[in-house]
Amino acid sequence: MNLVYISPHFPPNYFLFCAHLQRLGVNVLGIADEAYEKLRPELREALTEYYRVDALSDYDQMLRACGFFIHNYGKLHRVESHNDYWQESEARLRTDFNIPGPKIHQIGSITRKSEMKNGFRKANVKVPRGKVIKSAEKVRELTQEWGYPLVLKPNRGVGAANTFLIRNDEEREAFLTEKPEVRFILEEFVQGDLVSFDGLTDQDGRIVFHTAHVFSQGIMETVNEDRDLFYYSLREIPEDLEAAGRRTVQAFRIREKFFHIEFFRTREGELVGLEVNVRPPGGLTMDMFNFANNIDLYQEWANIVVHNRFSAAYSRPYHCGYIGRKLNKSYAYSHRDIMQNFGRLIVHSGPIDSIFSAAIGNYAYIANSQDPEELRTVAGFIQETS
Repeated sequence: MNLVYISPHFPPNYFLFCAHLQRLGVNVLGIADEAYEKLRPELREALTEYYRVDALSDYDQMLRACGFFIHNYGKLHRVESHNDYWQESEARLRTDFNIPGPKIHQIGSITRKSEMKNGFRKANVKVPRGKVIKSAEKVRELTQEWGYPLVLKPNRGVGAANTFLIRNDEEREAFLTEKPEVRFILEEFVQGDLVSFDGLTDQDGRIVFHTAHVFSQGIMETVNEDRDLFYYSLREIPEDLEAAGRRTVQAFRIREKFFHIEFFRTREGELVGLEVNVRPPGGLTMDMFNFANNIDLYQEWANIVVHNRFSAAYSRPYHCGYIGRKLNKSYAYSHRDIMQNFGRLIVHSGPIDSIFSAAIGNYAYIANSQDPEELRTVAGFIQETS
């Protein structure tokens, strides 16, 4: 099997996907804009071939890379990146080279927030009203019709970048004055707690792994208010969340992919669909999957790609929590204090190499506990500021 992996070096932990594919006999053919000698040794060892491009945004260079791979290794069987940024490039390559997986005419439903609403409706999940805006006049018209607060965000966006809460006419006009040059969608603001349904499907669309997370606040608030992020996995998933998540996976026809589906749970207990991400959750959540269940999802994804087999057994023995810190804050307790008090619960700590540090922080702790209240205590201690 020949698999093209786009950007295998970033995020840093994703080299493990390539390593497990290589161990199963796959020719892993990497494309990225990093110098080969700067790739970590484990990744260089996992790659059968590496093609460096000047910029991953240059599709012509991606085409030439795939042409080079075909000339040397024959038919391409898969293309993957597990990354929002390159989903459209993946789809174009699949279309141009007839590779299995989502094609270019299908990709809008999982990359554009306006089209995601149709999938949620098909899954019988409520969504907030929203409309792609094409003019300042339309923004003013809708704010008068719908009232405040409202949310403006890129229709094709990642990680809450350029997402704004509009609470009055003054904030609306300030947005219109400084609006970035991307297409935005205007949505009703939903007051509620952010929760997610996460997992992995096999080649036939069966969910072979699933879990759920609850978040300390929405990603928009984390970024815009410069707050620290804390979220943790659930050992027992609420029935309505699992049912809505499963219907959504089916509605979006997710095959051989990870998924991260976000919902708001309102004060009335209702679930409202926010967005669908057909890739692993960001940051270190892949590793949290493994820590919470004592399994290896990097390996299991490779098993599905090669053999369509998921072999791990899991029972969610732990709640696994992510606790982020930011460099621009002064915290009450040192790393030594944290480890002295909670070292028995900490399964990982280290700096975060991510362009999404505004959302997930610059340094992270991952903790396991059978008691979510204990995790909240750990997070409060780690994130307490001086």
